[in-house]
Amino acid sequence: MSVVRVWAPNVEAIELDTPDGRHPMVAADDAPGKAGWWESTNDLGPDALYRFAVGEHTFADPRSPRQPGGPEGWSQTVDHSVFEWTDEDWSGFPLASAVVYELHVGTFSPEGTFDGVIGNLDELVDLGVTAIEIMPVATFPGERGWGYDGVNLYAPQETYGGPDGLRRLVDACHSRRVAVVLDVVYNHLGPVGNSLREFGPYFTSAHHSRWGDAVNLDGPGSDEVRRFIVDNALQWVLGYHVDGLRLDAVHALHDESAVHILDELGDQVHAAGRRTARTVWVIAESDLNDPRLVRSNEAYGYGLDAAWSDDFHHAVHVAMTGEQDGYYSDFTGLDDVAEAFNDVYVFGGKFAPSRERTHGRGVGDMDRSRFVCFVQNHDQIGNRATGERLAHLVSPERLEIAAAILLTSPFVPMLFQGEEWAASAPFQYFTDVDDEEVGNAVREGRRSEFAAFGWDPEDVPDPQDRETWNRSRLGWGERSEPLHARILDWYRRLIALRAEHTDLRDGRASATTVHHDSGSDGLVIERGTLSIVVNLGEPTSVAVRPDATVLMSNGDEPSPATDDGGECTVSVATDQVVILLHTS
Repeated sequence: MSVVRVWAPNVEAIELDTPDGRHPMVAADDAPGKAGWWESTNDLGPDALYRFAVGEHTFADPRSPRQPGGPEGWSQTVDHSVFEWTDEDWSGFPLASAVVYELHVGTFSPEGTFDGVIGNLDELVDLGVTAIEIMPVATFPGERGWGYDGVNLYAPQETYGGPDGLRRLVDACHSRRVAVVLDVVYNHLGPVGNSLREFGPYFTSAHHSRWGDAVNLDGPGSDEVRRFIVDNALQWVLGYHVDGLRLDAVHALHDESAVHILDELGDQVHAAGRRTARTVWVIAESDLNDPRLVRSNEAYGYGLDAAWSDDFHHAVHVAMTGEQDGYYSDFTGLDDVAEAFNDVYVFGGKFAPSRERTHGRGVGDMDRSRFVCFVQNHDQIGNRATGERLAHLVSPERLEIAAAILLTSPFVPMLFQGEEWAASAPFQYFTDVDDEEVGNAVREGRRSEFAAFGWDPEDVPDPQDRETWNRSRLGWGERSEPLHARILDWYRRLIALRAEHTDLRDGRASATTVHHDSGSDGLVIERGTLSIVVNLGEPTSVAVRPDATVLMSNGDEPSPATDDGGECTVSVATDQVVILLHTS
């Protein structure tokens, strides 16, 4: 039986609404925090439907574990103890050794479900992936969406398979020794079906974000709002056995408390991992280029495990494509790729023209495995006007160079679904909102968003059109076609190389040396016994360390030549990358 409780300090009276009728709720004096909590004197059985009634209006439970009819439908009780887990021997592994694969459940497989992901897990294992990162699955409006407009944060999206579907996926991953990271959004909620304001001060006008009033993390009533967020994070770790959380846009979590919400959340999640004898990661996405996110608490940081670095992506993207519109105008190509290898953040305390101010802070000698890097992800593809992947913008040779730079880097590498075979499907922004006003706002917002990039608003696909989602679905059958098979083989070899050579997983700042002349088209990255030689210009010969053997190349494999003076050179063609092993 389930005792139903809800924090609702904004109401004078509240009822539990069930298919059998309404039942008054009473103040819950023994509830956590006490003030503002209500409880029902009518316990609910398993899989019972319910919601809360305030006057003539009914609302879903803010902590609803299941929403079978979507955000504005009935909530449903879930017995988290009945699922039969088979991952008793799973304890996880250090993030530093991971190869992460970001995926979107609704477009990853033909089924568009958690079970559909399971159907292709063996392909990811064969590729060499050791962790998947799932885009948000908290219940959102309609059948299709990116998930960043989630409303019921505790309830996995029903069209994906609901609570048991997510558990089956996590259990299946663990049986294959694959970790699971879940993307969670705590900086805002979606506009459709969001009723939190009816219950309590979940939002505050004291701070603002791009979505309006910010989540209330430091004002009156914020203790329970923070508890709402931390308990949600713990649910995924304890109730769903996920191995990590990726926190969306933490720069929009406005908190002036002495103990920042990130500090509190990280401590609680890590403690839960220790209690269950599992390694659990907390990874932040941030626009701040602030190393305090991953510094230890003792060093006055938030103690998170890793942070995304968009600077690495932007540097590689500009080097490969030559694009310099919008925020890409701050980047110059290989000069910045070299700086990203040397310093992580290209903007670690220097002036950023597009921001018209100094941006970021240097990371010093912090271990580079505290940063997750990528050459493609959902944002950088989907936030283009037509959702083009890197494969749509550059030659296969440059695509291979970008992959080599990523997978031989000292950072934790992350791929985006289909990247490994140069998938032909774009990844476009799609929604399924019944509210016409909101749908029109989303449509017009997308068109105006791309003004800085000079894209024609008429070229922007309609997010509400089902075909926009349909175009974004992966076509797994194309992988056997010559070009796709070539890229897939390249990624497999690179990931295998990373697994074989510990030097490529060494995150110490001192373990990477970069040779690059400013403005030149060449780059040499030394990673212990390996050298990665990149040439984006005319054919040339590059001096490398002696006793070199070619391990991989995306063109005709050159033979390193050593002259009488002992100098070793390697000939590198245009748009070629050569990976060398040195025996001395």
